[in-house]
Amino acid sequence: MENPKDTINTIRETMGESLSILGHHYQSDDVIALTDVRGDSLELARKIQSLKAKHIVFCGVFFMAESAAVLCRPDQKIHIPDLSATCPMADMAEANRVRLVLEILQKNGRKITPLTYVNSSAAVKAVVGEYGGSVCTSANAQTMLAWAMKQGDGVLFLPDKHLANNSANALGIPEDQRLLLPTDVIDGDPNLHVTPAMTEDKQFIIWPGYCPIHEEFSLDTIKTIRAAEPNAHIVVHPECAPALVEAADGNGSTTYLIKYAETAPKGATIYIGTEENLVNRLADQYKGEKTIKPLIASQCDDMAKITVPKLAHTLVNLETATPVTVSDAVKEPAKLALERMLEVCS
Repeated sequence: MENPKDTINTIRETMGESLSILGHHYQSDDVIALTDVRGDSLELARKIQSLKAKHIVFCGVFFMAESAAVLCRPDQKIHIPDLSATCPMADMAEANRVRLVLEILQKNGRKITPLTYVNSSAAVKAVVGEYGGSVCTSANAQTMLAWAMKQGDGVLFLPDKHLANNSANALGIPEDQRLLLPTDVIDGDPNLHVTPAMTEDKQFIIWPGYCPIHEEFSLDTIKTIRAAEPNAHIVVHPECAPALVEAADGNGSTTYLIKYAETAPKGATIYIGTEENLVNRLADQYKGEKTIKPLIASQCDDMAKITVPKLAHTLVNLETATPVTVSDAVKEPAKLALERMLEVCS
């Protein structure tokens, strides 16, 4: 049997520009080495329509493939090597519950503009689009939140509570103007836990979701590093808790973290708080020049579901495989929400 990497490279060479393989930064080195385009969510979202490829294979988690299916041209087909590669954070915001919460919050006549992190399902993006809202990424969350705050009487930010609070802190939104919704909205009946009165004096309403990977990082870890290595640099992803963001030397998207590692002075030691595939890749890239370490060892199990053999199997069966699709009822309002982001951030 042919080596999966050889199979992939043969198919890539044969198909040429009709095939494009996209990879998120959190993919393993073996997978990333076989991709044509690498980036974070915003970078990859911007690429879709400009690609000549008929077949686009998304090496990431399912919400990313869904977003690609929303934005792609009619002649393009989106594939993902493992449909079960989901995102726990995205799963914490279910579309019907989001819609119901918005209905409840607006019963007193206030206009609440929803803003969803790109780590959400197409169905959630569609609800957000219907209610005049938009999408953000970790790279543009502050820009999009500033936009959303101007659209009505308040903003519902979902699903990540940490990105919400970190963005609000950066924009100077007072804490007494924020409300974190009860965790029961994730898997319970919002009618039992949310009322218009709860939010009538709040500008910023926050869904209680989070990323299990970035939730693992501890402030104690930073304190230990500061004590042992006072000259070390520490940067984290804004999906980390606000206390960690405040204690770090910087925070930002995966693109920001990559740039930080690139521009840090020679001889520097840098601890990076995010999924360790990216961190270890940067460590290898700058080995001998600077020292880069993960804040803690932390890998996303769902990102890890995308493997070289699964990618090879997907490419072998491209012509007969069922692509990732989004119904028109979901696609149009979800596309509207995504396009609002792309327009604001153009």
